[in-house]
Amino acid sequence: MSQLSNLIQQVSSTKKATVEKAATIAAQLNLPFPASQSKNDGANQGAADGDNSEQISNPFTKILNAVQLLPKSTQSFVLTKTFSKIVPYVGTTGIVYEEVTPNKLVVSLENKKAVQNHIGSVHAVAVTLLAETATGFILGINLPSDRILLVKSYEVNFYRPIKKGQMAAIATLSDEQRQYILDTPKGEMIIPCVIEDRNSDSDRDPITVEMTWAWIPKSELKQRREGRAK
Repeated sequence: MSQLSNLIQQVSSTKKATVEKAATIAAQLNLPFPASQSKNDGANQGAADGDNSEQISNPFTKILNAVQLLPKSTQSFVLTKTFSKIVPYVGTTGIVYEEVTPNKLVVSLENKKAVQNHIGSVHAVAVTLLAETATGFILGINLPSDRILLVKSYEVNFYRPIKKGQMAAIATLSDEQRQYILDTPKGEMIIPCVIEDRNSDSDRDPITVEMTWAWIPKSELKQRREGRAK
């Protein structure tokens, strides 16, 4: 992973990084890079996807802006490997980052034995982690670097079991919500999250999740740890 981190830093530090740089990254990571992809298409796509996150600078946006220079076919792989390093338990569980933007984040989890409970359904803890990952990371992408995010509360309701197939958590933020996060040094928000049972024909949602996240200035967290907070 050190090689991946170094490559991301190289791209992040160069505002005018070209698709050739993305091709180099892909080659060093042994990832496919379509030869037919035009230079302008790749650069324009990266610029378009990065516009919404330009006003926020934090470790997440730096990674995201760098990875967006890679072709779509490799972005999920690189994001999953990188973010799994930031939160190792997420990587252990096998969560995959499918789509990461400032307005929408999609993560998925295969229903395999390692994450099942005693009746063959996805374990409640795994479902909660899936929702926490989606909501927490989309807030993290939109949070200035001088603040820290903390999960405050959550409610998970199970309406039917899931025995086969893939699950996904989809978290979204409107532009108004993103602006509120940016303008509010200390606050909290319920992050919308939808759980999908991708291999079911049922119209009934298997699970509903309500995640409440809070954020505070890092300076306040330091004061709390030192016992100086009022």
